[in-house]
Amino acid sequence: MSLTFALIQYNFNVGFIVGNVAKIKALYKLAVAAGADLAVFSEMAIIGYPPEDLVLSARFQELSMEAVEELAQITTQGTAMLIGGLWREGDALYNAIFLLDGGKIIHRQYKHHLPNYGVFDEQRVFTQGPIPEPVAWRGVKLGLLICEDMWLPDVAAHLKDKGAELLICINASPYEVGKASQREEIAAERVRETGLPLAYINQIGGQDDLVFDGGSFVLEVSGEICMRMHAFKEDLTLLHWTENSNKWKPTEGAVQHKPDVLESIYHAMMLGLRDFVNKNGYSGVVLGLSGGIDSALSAAVAVDALGCARVHTVMLPSPITSRESIEDAIECAKRLGARLDMIPIEPGMQAFETMMTPVFAGENFDIIAANNQTRLRASMLLAICSKEKALLLTTGNKSEMATGYTTIYGDMCGYYSVVKDIYKTMVYKLVEWRNTQGEVIPQRIITKAPSGETMPGQKDQDTLPPYDVLDEILFRMVEQQLSVEEVIAQGYDRTTVELVRTRLFGSEYKRRQSAPGVKITGMLFGRDRRYPITSAWKGEKLTLL
Repeated sequence: MSLTFALIQYNFNVGFIVGNVAKIKALYKLAVAAGADLAVFSEMAIIGYPPEDLVLSARFQELSMEAVEELAQITTQGTAMLIGGLWREGDALYNAIFLLDGGKIIHRQYKHHLPNYGVFDEQRVFTQGPIPEPVAWRGVKLGLLICEDMWLPDVAAHLKDKGAELLICINASPYEVGKASQREEIAAERVRETGLPLAYINQIGGQDDLVFDGGSFVLEVSGEICMRMHAFKEDLTLLHWTENSNKWKPTEGAVQHKPDVLESIYHAMMLGLRDFVNKNGYSGVVLGLSGGIDSALSAAVAVDALGCARVHTVMLPSPITSRESIEDAIECAKRLGARLDMIPIEPGMQAFETMMTPVFAGENFDIIAANNQTRLRASMLLAICSKEKALLLTTGNKSEMATGYTTIYGDMCGYYSVVKDIYKTMVYKLVEWRNTQGEVIPQRIITKAPSGETMPGQKDQDTLPPYDVLDEILFRMVEQQLSVEEVIAQGYDRTTVELVRTRLFGSEYKRRQSAPGVKITGMLFGRDRRYPITSAWKGEKLTLL
């Protein structure tokens, strides 16, 4: 006996039920034409993931359930469909998987383990389903899992005990560094525990600050991968199964390349930006190109994601801006093929100083004037965005966001960021990686000392520890959530660690108002790491207010 599955990892839009259903129908036709017995889609494919509080709308629930019925009606051509969506029973709302065949819903199953950590808060909107039973279909007992149901051993073990012969797990598992390997390792554990082969289908696409990277795969009973689909790309792949003595074996297929760390980060940045721009209807992006490394990397990602015709860079020099920065911005834009406009901001600076001098007479005006440069630039960039119906891309990295080394309503201003979750030291590594694919970022941008160039002679390291030290401390405080004493115990200077702690906890009000950005690490500000603005707790000791 044999079966053929069409494994489908595609990009679905949150809330766009009509559009998603149309895409699902088109993909289903391809599966039918390919002779598949079963077309397998990802978690919540019908409504997109994560739907967040959209699912609390009664009308949204009705349309979602009607879409399941509509899709069931087309399954009369010999090909069944396995797909994720939502379902309501009374007052209970479920994250569900549906097996559609012969024009009907022949099986409906609810997610048992609802994740409630990091970026997930499913317990807030969904009801836990009972531990599922296998479903008999066309001579095989299928063990179905929905994403988190695979990450813990009990659901797969129960399905095995009740006679399941193979496992299918549908997912909407977002990207972060190392996640692809982690998924494969957890899936292999379930396979070795149960002795059952497993097909894992993930979605792809960008949704606000989350990126779904695909990389669907199939494991043999040994736990070895016999097929892997593309990362960061839509894909439809046929999987053939053969049965012998009630043992089902997946036939080997193409094992696609799994990107390494730098390649995967770069592709996540591209996909997150592309979908944020396109799904929200922007014409393209506008960004300030300063001649520094953060804006250069952001511009490169934008061009690679959208094409140079949709990227408008703007150099906004002040009298303090160095000639080298102007030259570097011009050269970078030229290599990228992006439009560059040069708009000096000195007239605006002079007007601001004239207006504010009476108020600041006799007081130090330098820092105010320095911050105003970035706010003036933001106003000009926003004006261009309004004219072009484009997205303003902000370019502050994670090291700056962590320490508050940024101007609120100034260089923080923007609709989206591709480097928000990228530490400064990683920015350099990504630039070097991108240049191996074609040198688009001039070497001087990489080698010169970082500077905001808002005051004469300014360098980042005048205010912050060296970035290699700073990022190591931040990683321990943010990603590993270590205390000051624990960080110091690892060999770091107390004064430096306490300075970083002070800046980290004192900058929450800025981060709370920052633009969304691509999640890369396990501790994205605002999504994974959620701290109060007003708090006497500064990491170690009580501060009396």
